[in-house]
Amino acid sequence: MILKGIVRKFAVMGPLMAVLFLSAAPASAVTSWTDWSSSVAGAPGSAFGQLTAVGVSYTGELDSAVINGSSLIWAPNSSFIGGTVTTSPSSVGDAIFLNGSFTGTNTITFGSALENPVFAIWSLGAPGALASFTFNATPTLEAGGPNSQFGGSSITVSSNTVSGSEGNGVVQFPGTFSSISWTDTFENLYGFTVGVNGPSGPTVSEPATITLFGIGLAGIGLARRLRTACAAR
Repeated sequence: MILKGIVRKFAVMGPLMAVLFLSAAPASAVTSWTDWSSSVAGAPGSAFGQLTAVGVSYTGELDSAVINGSSLIWAPNSSFIGGTVTTSPSSVGDAIFLNGSFTGTNTITFGSALENPVFAIWSLGAPGALASFTFNATPTLEAGGPNSQFGGSSITVSSNTVSGSEGNGVVQFPGTFSSISWTDTFENLYGFTVGVNGPSGPTVSEPATITLFGIGLAGIGLARRLRTACAAR
């Protein structure tokens, strides 16, 4: 009877531990965007904000900034959601505007290194007037399309250069970054902001996840052996 009781306990606990492993795996990521809190226009100018728990600073050309969450430029949302990007910058509504007349380097610096940051661009270039950002790292195109104000189409990516003739969209920088720098070309006015894809719920570190998985498998295996031993009695 005692042996049968042990078998029943492990028959329940083994699968339960496997379920624990699955539930402790990293949750799906959501995209967060910088809440810009202050700015100083100029060439160079500066801006400061917060991205989740990480401070963000910007130095470079700053024509103007919307830091009160009222910008309507990030529309339609479908042009800024795709690939790894799950949320449009419209969720915050902030933007930094520039026109490429600054000949220096623009730089975003993160208070702590971030993995795979994303960069949204609005109205880059104009019909018949190509404009571009040339970054210090190679991005991947995640989303793109027209904007509600002027139409246009998706930005394009070629090596480290993002271009557009009234281009809009989001790129991602694979890897871990403490800063992102770029130079750009002139075209009246365009905007950008920066974000990151982060967990939507609790995550468990990889060693802890592997441990949980091992415990779950061990529990299932032990339950099977005990069942076999009980049947042989």
